[in-house]
Amino acid sequence: MKTVKIGNTNWQVSNIALGTMRMGNLAVSKVVDALQAAHEAGINFIDSADIYGNDPELGRGSSEIHFGEALAQSGLTRADFFIQSKVGLFANADNQIIRYDSSKSHILKAVDGILSRMKVDYLDSLLIHRPDPLMDPSEVAEAFDELQAAGKVRHFGVSNFNPQQIALLQSAADQRLLIDQLQFGLKHTGMIDFGLHTNMTDDGSVNHDGGLLDYLRLNKMTIQTWSPFQYGTFAGTFINNEQFPKLNAELAKLADKYGVSKNAIAVAWILKHPANMQVLIGTMNPQHIQDSAAGSDITLTNQEWYDLYLAAGNILP
Repeated sequence: MKTVKIGNTNWQVSNIALGTMRMGNLAVSKVVDALQAAHEAGINFIDSADIYGNDPELGRGSSEIHFGEALAQSGLTRADFFIQSKVGLFANADNQIIRYDSSKSHILKAVDGILSRMKVDYLDSLLIHRPDPLMDPSEVAEAFDELQAAGKVRHFGVSNFNPQQIALLQSAADQRLLIDQLQFGLKHTGMIDFGLHTNMTDDGSVNHDGGLLDYLRLNKMTIQTWSPFQYGTFAGTFINNEQFPKLNAELAKLADKYGVSKNAIAVAWILKHPANMQVLIGTMNPQHIQDSAAGSDITLTNQEWYDLYLAAGNILP
């Protein structure tokens, strides 16, 4: 398993991380299997959020409850993983987001809840989950200061923020924002499309995010890619999906060449990018975890990278 440096620090972690979103409704024994498989594959980074999991009995944060119980039963320890969580989202009983909350009081309360559920003493990193129109940067900064001074959180970042939103929060915070967690993969390539279609008037030229990819690279922030195998936002996976025959044929060809799975090739495609991204995978299937983790050790050629980009339905101007 290769590593990636987080932000402008010397903090080295596996370039593939395991997400906890699907742990909430999974038996703890199955979560144990997932953690052990991840550890065996060389994954040492856990990504969570206090909103993950909606168990009828356990309620909010059931994914973190199951993680904490599974870690205690797995034979692994807190020292085996870097642990990250996210705060700021509220959903109703149907899992529809109803508000964001980036107030100081909520951030502090949310982190205490996370630590209690996950049964850990601190988080290696904390992200603000979504940009909040009502965010007061000074309140967030105060929360960061208190959390760091109390030893509850070591590093900070954001998720789904654009450049100006990052700059606004950074203007108030003493801590360097190290991470922006974003959707990116072979069927979600907007950050790349915009740069390729510079000075053009087609759909690919539309700047949806303020030049986010270049901004993050210039400011030495790590991109963590969520839903790397999804098309749309939560429409489904493109792997073995008959809607995408060209892409799957190209994935299969390269999987055969390198002796890995299609998932591993899709991971390798992301890791080929010189931004040194970290890929977040969400499967709880031990075999799938190991299959995807194999992508860490695959280095595609430049032409193979472009072949996959084209097979995904993109064009080069």
